[in-house]
Amino acid sequence: MSAVSPPRPAVATLVPGGQGHIATRRAPRRPRPRPQPRRSAFPAVSVVVPTRNEARNLEVVLPAIAAVRPAVHEIIVVDGHSTDDSIGAARRTLPWVRALTQTRKGKGNAMACGFAAATGDVIVMFDADGSADPAEIPAFIAALVAGADFAKGSRFAPGGGSDDITLLRRTGNAGLNGVANALFGTSYTDLCYGYNAFWADLLPLLDLPDPATPAPAEGMLWGDGFEIETVLNCRIAAAGLRITEVPSVERQRIFGRTNLRTFTDGTRVLRTLAAERRRAVQLRARGGERRAPRFDTVGTPAYARNSHGSESYDPESYDPAVYDPDLYGGRDFGPDRFGTGKRGEPALTPAGGIPVTPSEPRDGAGEPGPGRAAGPSARPHERPGTRGGHPGEP
Repeated sequence: MSAVSPPRPAVATLVPGGQGHIATRRAPRRPRPRPQPRRSAFPAVSVVVPTRNEARNLEVVLPAIAAVRPAVHEIIVVDGHSTDDSIGAARRTLPWVRALTQTRKGKGNAMACGFAAATGDVIVMFDADGSADPAEIPAFIAALVAGADFAKGSRFAPGGGSDDITLLRRTGNAGLNGVANALFGTSYTDLCYGYNAFWADLLPLLDLPDPATPAPAEGMLWGDGFEIETVLNCRIAAAGLRITEVPSVERQRIFGRTNLRTFTDGTRVLRTLAAERRRAVQLRARGGERRAPRFDTVGTPAYARNSHGSESYDPESYDPAVYDPDLYGGRDFGPDRFGTGKRGEPALTPAGGIPVTPSEPRDGAGEPGPGRAAGPSARPHERPGTRGGHPGEP
């Protein structure tokens, strides 16, 4: 005998208060938990753009980022208390941009605020002055999909370049690279370049200052300033993660003047390297394991030459309908395609990369955290319709 459900009462009209209308009480809807970032062949990409008095540049940069294909998941503009209405310019230029004001001061704090607000699987760090090329974003994502934990932009890797760097800054950068590589066993060619991308699930490991922490009465919290790029590079290396350098071409800023201070900023980077090595030693003394970073370089950029010396992005080459993750070596990273190879094995890279065997670091340690930084309660599945310069690199 089959069970028969009782017939539902007929409803003559759906108009509240109308004849035959039956008032019903809906159970309260539970908010959906915030989805955790995941690693897949089709990651949602959050682009974080710190800005301070870059209104004119944002009018050029934001549409260029929005035009990248495959489309990014979200663009987060973090304003450093600008006096030129940078947030207003961002919202007028791109109505669906997410714009917020940083909680303290400094480029590092702006980045931390953007990281905490990001809801994507991958986070891309992008300067607002127009020096970075949005057409290179797919190459960074391809490096991550191929198995890298951290995709490091480099102006000095084969295929990279710069229209803006001076001989003095190039020399200083080379010296800083040597110090960092000696301390952390890496093979960085461009330590101070700020165009990078990484998987969002690494945020707890980076251990950046909480954006909600009040600003100190004097000075800044460690990691809130220009040293942010060096801090990230050191902590990624100390944790023994897989790093892939991606060739990148730096262009001249579009409007305004640079805030670079060659000697001051270079000295700060040196202090940062020393402080981060001490931190790595302390973590190891508390039981952290010595971990050698795995380092690789993309041999050729995944994008064709244009007037800036970089290569023009071809949307057809990144059509999601024809995308095959195994073209990027995904089959060699185990069933989940990520990090399941033996430690020390060179990672495959998306365009015939050149593996670099890391040397053993003198000291290094890092401990992954259980979760990621807090952000919005839910990640939109589609681009929302109406959501509403810091110093550069030496």
